[in-house]
Amino acid sequence: MTPLPPVLHLVTVDAENTIRIEIIGDLDYDTADQLLEEATAQLASRPQPVDLHLHCGGLGTVDSMGLSALLMIGRLTAAAGVCLHLDDRPPALDRLLDITGTHDYLTAGAAADAVTAQQHATEPHMTQGTGQAGRHTAPDGPT
Repeated sequence: MTPLPPVLHLVTVDAENTIRIEIIGDLDYDTADQLLEEATAQLASRPQPVDLHLHCGGLGTVDSMGLSALLMIGRLTAAAGVCLHLDDRPPALDRLLDITGTHDYLTAGAAADAVTAQQHATEPHMTQGTGQAGRHTAPDGPT
C-alpha cells in the first residue's frame, strides 16, 4: 500500500495591515515548510504588516517540525515588529506548547496587545489643567 501524500491546506486572507492564514490539516515533517514559506512570503509582500493571525481551528497533529516552523514564524514576526496570533488553538496544540515551554513565547505578544488595548479602554482620559496634585509648602514651615 502506498502512503498518501501529506495534506496541508492553507487559506490566506489579507487586509491592509493584517495577514490571516487558515491552517487545515497536519503540521508535520512533510508540511511544516509549506506554512513557513507561506508566512514568509506574506510578510515580505507587505510594506508594514501589523498582525499575522495563524488560524489553527482546522489544525490536526503537530510534530516537532511543525513546532519548529511556528517558532521560526515567531522569530520572523518579532524581527519585523509584527504581532503573531495563534487563533482558535485546539487543546492538543496548547498542550504541546505548554509541555515544550513555548506557550508564552508564541502567545505573549497577542496577550500583551489585548491587555494594552483593555488598559487604554478603561483608563480615564486626562485633559490639560486637570488632575494636578499639589502640596502647600511654606518657606518657614514643614514640608
